[in-house]
Amino acid sequence: MTTQPRRRPRVLIVGAGFAGYQTARELSRTLRGRAEIVLLNPTDYFLYLPLLPQVSAGVLEPRRVTVSLPGTLRHVRLVLGEAGHIDLDGRRVHYTDPEGTPGDIGYDRLVLAVGSVSKLLPIPGVAEHATGFRGLPEALYLRDHITRQIELAASAADPAECTSRCTFVVVGAGYTGTEVAAHGKMFTDALVRKHPAWPEGVRPRWLLLDVADRVLPGLDRRLSDTADQVLRSRGVDVRMGTSVKESTREGVLLDTGEFVETRSLIWCVGVRPDPLVSELGLPVERGRLVVTPQLEVPGKTGVFACGDAAAVPDLHRPGEYTPMTAQHASRQGKVAARNVAASLGVGTPAPYRHSDLGFAVDLGGVKAAANPLGVPLSGVVAGAVTRGYHLAAMPGNRVRVAADWLLDAALPRQAVQLGLVRSWQVPLDTASPEVAKSGAGRGDESGPGREEE
Repeated sequence: MTTQPRRRPRVLIVGAGFAGYQTARELSRTLRGRAEIVLLNPTDYFLYLPLLPQVSAGVLEPRRVTVSLPGTLRHVRLVLGEAGHIDLDGRRVHYTDPEGTPGDIGYDRLVLAVGSVSKLLPIPGVAEHATGFRGLPEALYLRDHITRQIELAASAADPAECTSRCTFVVVGAGYTGTEVAAHGKMFTDALVRKHPAWPEGVRPRWLLLDVADRVLPGLDRRLSDTADQVLRSRGVDVRMGTSVKESTREGVLLDTGEFVETRSLIWCVGVRPDPLVSELGLPVERGRLVVTPQLEVPGKTGVFACGDAAAVPDLHRPGEYTPMTAQHASRQGKVAARNVAASLGVGTPAPYRHSDLGFAVDLGGVKAAANPLGVPLSGVVAGAVTRGYHLAAMPGNRVRVAADWLLDAALPRQAVQLGLVRSWQVPLDTASPEVAKSGAGRGDESGPGREEE
């Protein structure tokens, strides 16, 4: 009598952001083949989001901020697809692959690390006219868009059109918005300096708006002041306590009553958890799935959640939840891996505990604002610390990123439009900012559905 080999338990991780990537990497090191680890993600790369503003400003090439999942997670099976429905009772996740083919996959342990998407506000015209900043397609589009507006402004016969095209409005003065404005102003100034037809006396105009009373409102006051000074010294029009009331094709109406003529509204007001978690019918906190300190979903054995989509109790501040930052997501991924392994009999579980080690905001050039371990830094020292931190935190491409930084310091940036991403491919109201939308119908290339046991 022959016996069938015992099937290894399957751990399914949904999402390959900071939390999902770290979960997969730590699990592969811990379990060492004791379980099948499957990673479901729409793309075959991990995106290092903190450096995305440098992609839109032409400092880094797009592939520098992406790390291959098959290339760095050798013992993890990648399934390309976007999760659409999770059957917690049947222990299956239904998804759609990049060509529109439906599929589903079963699991013994599930880790939800689906991340976040752009936060939308009920402001007329924003969804139609603004560009978000949560994925590589948006950064590529913005890089082309900025370059195109400068070139069209240079050839515009009407001075009003020239002014409109070289005016850029960034809404949201948090990490992303501050870095986008800081790098963007340097980028457009560089484009203008070497443009032979640029009209004399005209300079690109950047506005940074936020309803808060200061730049980087969630950080130490000294970091906020440093960032504010750098932005203003470059000519960025920083307006705190100000927001957009309406957006049109011709420009934006501010809540102060002023109408700013522009073709560029960049939306960086923050993020919201992926809508997928709200569709599970489980308790949520401001859209984030409620979990225990061990990152388990209460009442659902074998289901874990971490990262931006999880409301993780902050044990250092009882009654509160950990912020939605990459720093927390990465460390939660490691704890999730430990606890998943413990549920399979390897190691012991542990709660998530972590105090912020400080923050770093790259302001372009040699400027930055940082407070590693609570020590406030600015200027060249902060710039060196910030870039050193990013190189240490990246799971790959360190040499290529450093090489791009050196080349950017020594050579002028290449200002060309590649035309790879169109505006309709990066809608603001999307649950998948990591994927550029396709013009083809979903069913055009679909075949029979796939099912994995």
